[in-house]
Amino acid sequence: MFKHLSLVLFIVLISCNFSPAETKSSAKKKKEPKVEAPTFNADSAYLFVQKQVDFGPRVPNTEEHAKCANYLSEKLTSFGADVIVQEAELRAFDNTLLNAKNIIGQYKPELKDRVLLFAHWDTRPFADHCDDPSRQNEPILGANDGGSGVAVLLEIARQLQKAPISMGVDIIFFDAEDYGNPDHIEIQNPKQDTWCLGSQYWAQNPHVKNYYARFGILLDMVGAPNATFHKELHSKDFAPRIQKKLWNTAHKLGYGNYFVFQDGGYITDDHIYVNKHLNIPCVDIIQYDTSSNTSFGSYWHTHDDNMDVIDKNTLKAVGQTVLEFIYNQ
Repeated sequence: MFKHLSLVLFIVLISCNFSPAETKSSAKKKKEPKVEAPTFNADSAYLFVQKQVDFGPRVPNTEEHAKCANYLSEKLTSFGADVIVQEAELRAFDNTLLNAKNIIGQYKPELKDRVLLFAHWDTRPFADHCDDPSRQNEPILGANDGGSGVAVLLEIARQLQKAPISMGVDIIFFDAEDYGNPDHIEIQNPKQDTWCLGSQYWAQNPHVKNYYARFGILLDMVGAPNATFHKELHSKDFAPRIQKKLWNTAHKLGYGNYFVFQDGGYITDDHIYVNKHLNIPCVDIIQYDTSSNTSFGSYWHTHDDNMDVIDKNTLKAVGQTVLEFIYNQ
């Protein structure tokens, strides 16, 4: 009798409490609703490139550099960022002391959950790849190499003010990135790590003690017509998951002709030092031109790096991809 009663009770319990379909569905994680990212304005970004170029070459220790630093700081402030200007004396490859300024814009600085977006804002003091040897010691305008990445981030800052994001965001314009060993001058016993001086300094002296971000995205040379962004290999080592998701985001938005699923090269850039010293997984979105000898375009480090090589469609592809990515983390 008790045996039969136990069996009945067992069957009743199973029929009342066990539902395979219900258990399966409850085990699934609820998918977060997609966040509508702001619309990146390429016209606005283009004007931000033009404004930087209008100052002239932005080489440390020059008046043009000082004026542009003030402009960038004021623009970030006007877009609602809490701005810090980190000043430092940095020694260049030729022992010149550079009065450098890292310009940092913080959104929701009180939050621990943060993302980092960065670019360099200085320009090359030499046109060491210029075909005319008589002009190789002249500084370049750097519309694409420097200006484009900063412009995209300024437009992103403008959108962050209009449509606040749930996490903290830091936008950093690093200085003295492009003062590395020149290619047109033979240097005896060349120093190591002469590039990316501003990011090297910040990574070892961050503006916040124990600074950390969930990930970092570097923008460098992101404005040329029909530019292609291959998967930079340091980024693939540091942050493969972030890089893959970023490229997938670009493809979903229809920008697959810009963000190609091919490996690029190992490129010395600001993201290396941010990862090395702060262990922040960083991805470098940087032009990789397989048709040029330098891999960066025929105008790289020449006087042809002017507004003629800036294309609004490329600025849009990069800017909208980054906005979509950060708003849906």
